[in-house]
Amino acid sequence: MKYKDDEQFYFLLADDHSLIRQGMIFILDDMGINYQAFHASNFQQIMECINSHPIDIAIVDAYFPDGSSLQLIPDIKNCQPEIKILIFSGIDENIHSLKFLNAGADGFLSKLNEEEEIQKALYSIIKEGEYTSSVTKSLLMNSLKNRDLLNPLFSLTERELEIAQMYAEGYGNLEIANVLNVKQNTISTIKKRIFKKLKIDNLLELVELLKNNS
Repeated sequence: MKYKDDEQFYFLLADDHSLIRQGMIFILDDMGINYQAFHASNFQQIMECINSHPIDIAIVDAYFPDGSSLQLIPDIKNCQPEIKILIFSGIDENIHSLKFLNAGADGFLSKLNEEEEIQKALYSIIKEGEYTSSVTKSLLMNSLKNRDLLNPLFSLTERELEIAQMYAEGYGNLEIANVLNVKQNTISTIKKRIFKKLKIDNLLELVELLKNNS
């Protein structure tokens, strides 16, 4: 994204908390750039804005009451391929940033950062079209050695992945045991192992992981 001092930028501020969106307005004003901002608080409003306005930069929370932005990123990019997406969230960057980048986001910024770093991230997105924090850079380097960081499903064996997919399709322990011709308590043990490897607590999280990383 080429940047000119007098260029106007169109931002989408997408967060279900109005205080966060207003705080970003204060930061943008302080940066002294020429901009116009549109607001959205849910998935429907985000896509309506994307379909109605030529957005340059979308600053999007990781999660909304509608669900995870992971499922939204491809839809945004399909509508406006040139748009830059900065995930701005309070979730743990060490755990989550890579999966959002892998889904097509152009940067991940923690809400825990000071205003100076937030401005740095915005300038980077404006001038370079991407932002990578020191935390995420380290994760990217480590992912070259440990691919599980990039896609947690890589940590599963073929049998574990097969069973995980069956859970996601709605099968229960007994049904999976019957299909695979094994004991039900064996399936229960494998389920616990899957959850431990993926660092999840329930089937909803498993379904989301499979949807976003398969």
